Amino acid sequence: MSHFDNLESYPPFFRPNHGIDSNEQACKTSVHLDSDCLPVIDFLCMNPENLSEACRDWGMFRLINHGVPLNLLNQLLDHAKQLFSLTFESKQDLLSSTSPIAYFWGTPALTPSGDALQKGSGTQDHNWLEGLNISLTKLSKFQYEDPLLESFRSSLEEYGRQLSRVATTLFSTMAEDLKLCSTKSKSYLSPPTGILRVYRYFRCMDSHQRWGINAHTDSSVISILHQDEVQGLQVFKDNQWLDVKPIHNTLIVNLGDMAQAMSDDKYLSVKHRVKVNRDKERISIGYFVFPVEDALIECSKYKPFTYADFRTEVQNDLKTLGTKIGLQKFEATQE
Repeated sequence: MSHFDNLESYPPFFRPNHGIDSNEQACKTSVHLDSDCLPVIDFLCMNPENLSEACRDWGMFRLINHGVPLNLLNQLLDHAKQLFSLTFESKQDLLSSTSPIAYFWGTPALTPSGDALQKGSGTQDHNWLEGLNISLTKLSKFQYEDPLLESFRSSLEEYGRQLSRVATTLFSTMAEDLKLCSTKSKSYLSPPTGILRVYRYFRCMDSHQRWGINAHTDSSVISILHQDEVQGLQVFKDNQWLDVKPIHNTLIVNLGDMAQAMSDDKYLSVKHRVKVNRDKERISIGYFVFPVEDALIECSKYKPFTYADFRTEVQNDLKTLGTKIGLQKFEATQE
């Protein structure tokens, strides 16, 4: 019990002794190595050549000199910690699905929040997290009466502007490398589609058996992650899982499925996952940006499709199969 303070802030399912066998065998399916080899891109010295290498070989890199104010990064984490420390019931009341900052738990997807758990599924079928899903377009048109929420909203809005700038510059350099025409460059990345997700990964006695988020690829064009000092993110490279260290004042950028399709498979939509920790919680803030909804993605490896088509297929697969198939559904050879 000493590992778990502030238990009222956890959804009831995740409190100690709820359906958890702490004597289960540790999972031994992966190798965890140092991530010092993760490519580092200096935002101020970026060019198509060095960015191309990271996008093709890894699909993930560490970004330095990104220009996002350090005090803003620290403020976001502080606000998130304060908000997540509220009681579970308070968070549900404050952050309804109609709020620009919507609360969810037990799954990385916004909906259904905890439904599978409430229906009595096994403990292996959930993710050890809670989170906030933030629509940046709605955020600017809203104001909270609660001082903490309003301060958080204001910081998130500024953070969204900063990361839109970073993502736009990154994609412009990628488009140059891929020799995309101006029409495709403009429609393949749409800053108004940007969303934020703030995750809190719970402490877990069975940290080798449970996952914060299972192995997956993102559906985005670009995803940008700001993480606290607690390690948890892993990337799949050369048939092994590598730990991605949290390093002060750096951002982690990874490419999603849309970037891989746009590049005709030259770039990699990288598989990644998040471990949980036995003794420490972890907070991370992800920014995800997508193409224009009806922009046609055309290349030799895949049948022409829009992001709206892709999202519909992913949602259908999650409902019917319980897992995301993704780009395989759109392969040119697929009948």
